Amino acid sequence: MKIFVTDKYTVLTAALVIAVAIAAFPLCRTAVETSSTDRSLPIYSVEREDNKIAITFDCAWGADDVDAIISALGQHNCRATFFVLGSWAEKYPEAVKKLSAAGHEIGGHSYNHAYYTQLSPEDMEADMEKCDAAIESVLGHATDLFRVPAGDYNNSVIDTVQNSGRFCIQWDADSLDYRDLTPEQMEERIMSKVQKGSILLFHTGTKNTAAALPQILTRLENEGYAFCPVGELIYRDSYAIDPAGRQFAKKPYIH
Repeated sequence: MKIFVTDKYTVLTAALVIAVAIAAFPLCRTAVETSSTDRSLPIYSVEREDNKIAITFDCAWGADDVDAIISALGQHNCRATFFVLGSWAEKYPEAVKKLSAAGHEIGGHSYNHAYYTQLSPEDMEADMEKCDAAIESVLGHATDLFRVPAGDYNNSVIDTVQNSGRFCIQWDADSLDYRDLTPEQMEERIMSKVQKGSILLFHTGTKNTAAALPQILTRLENEGYAFCPVGELIYRDSYAIDPAGRQFAKKPYIH
């Protein structure tokens, strides 16, 4: 048997290098796993095999264009989802009733557009309840769909919304109609971003949304997309959300 003799410094140096190398790999792996699993996310879009998408509106400003929006959606048999402020529902109860009577879905959008990242979980919950109460006083029922004001969220916001039994809905195609874009500009934005399972964002009370809708809806139909409310687009049981905010159904494991 051969015996190799070396000095103590070399042995200690080699041992240190080996220890660092062994430790580095699990640390890097843990960092990757944490970055992809630690963040709580709303639903930006939905993984689907069909071509369904959801048209959504945030209702926080005026209601003068509601009739025109209902008319445009009706011409394309498009049932949309309207996320309303509780204060908007109180100010424009007839508009909420018209939307519901036309077959559209109503979701909550906070009571008065508070930034939820600045609220405690208890205050968020109270605000959502106040919003729901305002909607229920008009329609006779509440909703389990919710969109945070300004799309502003963190882990606490998403966890609070989800723990309340609500589905937190974001979007992956923003028309930017609130910036007074022209109908043509809105159309190009939407068409450049839409995909199967997309959730599209518009607003009531803007300059050009009602005028832009007919051509946008026509182009979407020509591309083969079909419309449904958010509540029918999302999965309500056995689902997961990937790091991009795309919801997908968890399929049972088959041996």
